[in-house]
Amino acid sequence: MAGNPPKRKVSRSNTRSRRAQWKAEVPTLVKTVENGKVVYSRPHQAKVVTDSQGTELFLEYKGRKVADA
Repeated sequence: MAGNPPKRKVSRSNTRSRRAQWKAEVPTLVKTVENGKVVYSRPHQAKVVTDSQGTELFLEYKGRKVADA
C-alpha cells in the first residue's frame, strides 16, 4: 500500500543528492587456510560444502554440519 502522492515535483538535484548518500559497504572477510589454499569467507556464516562435481551437499559452520543443502 503506497503512501500519499507527492504534492510537488522534486528537483533532479535533490533527488540525485539524496540517492548519492546510499553506498555499498565492504563485507568483512576472514582469511583461513583450507587444504593448503587461502580462503576468504564471511564471519559467522555457514559455508556450503560441495563434492568434486560441484553438487551442494550440506552447510558447515566451524567444522560441523549444521543443515542439509
